[in-house]
Amino acid sequence: MSWLASLLINTIALMVVAGYFDGFHIENISAALLASVLLSLFNVFLKPILVLLTLPVTLFSFGLFLIVINAALLSLTAELMGDSFNIDGFGMALLAAVIISILNMFLANFILEPLKKRRK
Repeated sequence: MSWLASLLINTIALMVVAGYFDGFHIENISAALLASVLLSLFNVFLKPILVLLTLPVTLFSFGLFLIVINAALLSLTAELMGDSFNIDGFGMALLAAVIISILNMFLANFILEPLKKRRK
């Protein structure tokens, strides 16, 4: 259930970023949902490997290099999605990665957590 809620939150965050920035294009809600699934799979399988490989740079940058890894995974997702999901440049991917991370944090803390507490 929490994985499904996480996918929904990530889908909402992707749609919000696409609505506010011209360099971030998502064709429709189903493309955002598919992008969210792909991004989640990349975060589960690829991100730990990338973090391990770039550990010295990540430590030297006090963890800020993780934003670059998130942007790279977001760009990879856009490349695999084809025309239904486009990001205009790596700078836009960096900005989107930061905003998506912040939105995910806010949505999870202020919507998902109160719902979990209410259910108990």
